Amino acid sequence: GTPQKWWDPIAFDSINLAHQVQTSFFSDLAMVQGSFKRQVEVGRVVLLNDSQKLAVIVDIVDHKRALVEGPTTGVARQAIAYQNLILTNLVVKGLPRNAGQATLKKFLEKSNVLSAWEKSAWAQKLQQRQIRAGLTDFDRFKLNKLKNQRRFIVGSTIAQAKKQAA
Repeated sequence: GTPQKWWDPIAFDSINLAHQVQTSFFSDLAMVQGSFKRQVEVGRVVLLNDSQKLAVIVDIVDHKRALVEGPTTGVARQAIAYQNLILTNLVVKGLPRNAGQATLKKFLEKSNVLSAWEKSAWAQKLQQRQIRAGLTDFDRFKLNKLKNQRRFIVGSTIAQAKKQAA
C-alpha cells in the first residue's frame, strides 16, 4: 500500500490512539513513582553503611552523592555516595540547605529525631546485634541454657492447656 499521510483520518486515529496509550502509560508510571516514601532531600536522616552511624543530608552534591553530617553522632561533614547510605523514615523539618554545624545541632535537638530513632525497632535491632556480637563463648552458653528453660516452660504449659481442653 501507499504510505498514509497525516491528514488521512485513519492515520490520524491511530496517532490519537498511540497518544492515549502513551499518556495512560505515563500516568500509571507517575502513580508508581509516587509510592516511594523515602526521598533524598535536605534534612533526611540517613544511616551510614560502614559505621552504622546516623547522619543528616545537609546538601545534595549530584545524582550520586550527598553532603552529610552528624554532629551528635560523630560523623564529620563529607560527601558520601548514595550507595553507601540507607535512607530512614526520619526527616529534620525546615532544615536550610547547606546549614552549618551549630544550626544542624539546634534543628536536631528541636525535632527530637535522635530520640525517635532510639525508639524505633530498627535501632533496637541494630543495638541487639551489637550486644550479641560482643558475647563471649560462656555468655552464649548461658543464653542457650536459658532458651532451653524457656522452651521447656512454654511447651509444658501448652501441653497442659491442650490436656485440659480435650
